Amino acid sequence: MKEENKDPFIGTIRVTSKGVGYFPMPDSEEDFEIQPENINTALNRDNVRIEDLKKESFERKQAKVVEIIERHKTEFVGTLEKSDEGFFLIPDDKRMYRDIFVSANKTLDGKNGDKAQAKITEWTDASKSPKGEVIRVIGRAGEHNTEMLGIVYESGFEVDFPSDVVKEADEWKNIFNTEDHLKDRKDFRETTTFTIDPADAKDFDDAISIRPLENGDYEIGIHIADVSHFVQEKTTLDKEARKRGTSIYLVDRTIPMLPEVLSNDLCSLNPNEDKYAFSAVFVMDKEGKVKERWFGRTLINSNKRFAYEEAQEILDKGSGTFYKELKTLDEIAKKLREEKFKKGAIDFESEEVKFELDENGKPIRVYKKERKDTHKLVEDFMLLANREVATYMSQATMGATNDASHERSRGAFVYRIHDVPDREKIINLATFVKALGFELKNKDGETTAEDIAHMLKSVTGTPAEMLVKTAAVRAMSKAVYSTANIGHFGLAFEYYTHFTSPIRRYPDLMVHRLLYRFLTKGKIEQDELVKYQRLAEDSSEREMEAAEAERASIKYKQVEYMTERVGQEFDAIVSGVSEWGVYVEEVNTKAEGMVKLRDMKDDFYELSEKLYAIVGKKTGKKYSLGDKIRVKLVAADTERKNLNFVFV
Repeated sequence: MKEENKDPFIGTIRVTSKGVGYFPMPDSEEDFEIQPENINTALNRDNVRIEDLKKESFERKQAKVVEIIERHKTEFVGTLEKSDEGFFLIPDDKRMYRDIFVSANKTLDGKNGDKAQAKITEWTDASKSPKGEVIRVIGRAGEHNTEMLGIVYESGFEVDFPSDVVKEADEWKNIFNTEDHLKDRKDFRETTTFTIDPADAKDFDDAISIRPLENGDYEIGIHIADVSHFVQEKTTLDKEARKRGTSIYLVDRTIPMLPEVLSNDLCSLNPNEDKYAFSAVFVMDKEGKVKERWFGRTLINSNKRFAYEEAQEILDKGSGTFYKELKTLDEIAKKLREEKFKKGAIDFESEEVKFELDENGKPIRVYKKERKDTHKLVEDFMLLANREVATYMSQATMGATNDASHERSRGAFVYRIHDVPDREKIINLATFVKALGFELKNKDGETTAEDIAHMLKSVTGTPAEMLVKTAAVRAMSKAVYSTANIGHFGLAFEYYTHFTSPIRRYPDLMVHRLLYRFLTKGKIEQDELVKYQRLAEDSSEREMEAAEAERASIKYKQVEYMTERVGQEFDAIVSGVSEWGVYVEEVNTKAEGMVKLRDMKDDFYELSEKLYAIVGKKTGKKYSLGDKIRVKLVAADTERKNLNFVFV
């Protein structure tokens, strides 16, 4: 496991776009503040050593950075701007508070207005620009493809695979065509099996099979692409997959974790083709109770590739291909869902936006993604497989125990864990929802998943629903990967892992390897815990970076879509308040922007933190969180990803 750092003055710094740093104070909820003159070139998320200056400024304790132990990153994407002496790279990352100076002979022929990636080569004074060199010219800033690639590179990911990785992946094509497909595998090709995915999906991670049994029960198989057969430990392929950690889903493309010959072909559970799977097979009754379980490698042949909408239409119509099987699975999935919520799982379902792009990648329509019963059906069976694999491996590697916190000598396994929320955040959330007229039961910041679920249920259907859900998600701990199981708070599962997406998530590949090793060779030794914990931490980090890239691509397209609509009026809700303005979210596109206080001419407005509102001094007029409002768009800046509105 990663060495716990004992020095309270060594840790991760957060830095704002103004070059002000914040560092957690030992044994306190507060942060030290670090002024730009004391930042010592530290950048956001660097690992630093600080020194307490034993003084305050505006009631904030002050500190200074005395050493940078490890840089979080040294490569930045931005736009090249010509200057007298050379060029400056203006970083896209607004927390990078200095432009990077690049001399004319270090631009890789990049020109004024090009988007490029530069590496910092020298920097000793935080008040001056660092020196750097361009390592990649991406294209003309503002062009669709350039901006999407820029987001990927800025997040620390690569687009293309090295040639030796592609070569190794291609070689598997010949091996697969000549090897014995049933060696050490159970044959499921005669069992009714299908995939249900988005209409535009190119890789199929999972398939579901169903077979009625004579006693009225069902054999239900959750078949997951057997990536571990192809991507073996210590190979070039494995090293690349580990480095990437995850696939990234931008608005217009997927940056896969594995080369296409694997992700879209050999590992993808395409219809009417013999495919390798790693399967979790259950005997279940109509109520969704698991009576028997089996895990192992299989050979499957999917009978049908459904899109969610197509499968939903068959369910709604009451007839069509595999109607009986879909109906049975839907009924059992609903029982599993009911049971999950009864045990206190939190329903964080939120609205997602999708874009329709023209041939140049320009957004011409924004719409909300609809979640139908078929989406939930697939999700519930994947949750079942994940939970059952984790339960089985936990009992196998620890010896059965009813106490999730009770750690005996244990073998290596990778769990998906979700810690209880931070007390301070729950107190803030409770205050926030109270201001909107709702209640979150808690005792000094301690709450249960049931209480949060109950509060979310009470806001369902109200104008504040999405606002409260977003605030609740922000108050939660982040789910991460770990070898130490503490359960999953949000799902109310004692044991949980990720088993179902090894095409696009490295932790799932680790889970497959560990499960297979346990099934074939018995207990996995404890001395491997350190290795797997490090891999789990790396995977959690990559997952967060991929999520940031995905959010950045959505935000860019929302702003780009709105640039054509400057001057138009929109319905919106107040999504946040601060001392410099009111954050508003446009209802249809979910694009967020700001109404600046200086543009509110009808009164002098001030922030009331207690009321979560902006209040007019003379009139008492107030704009509170969750208020429905009408706004007019006055400016849209794709470079800064900013929207400015005024109230109508």
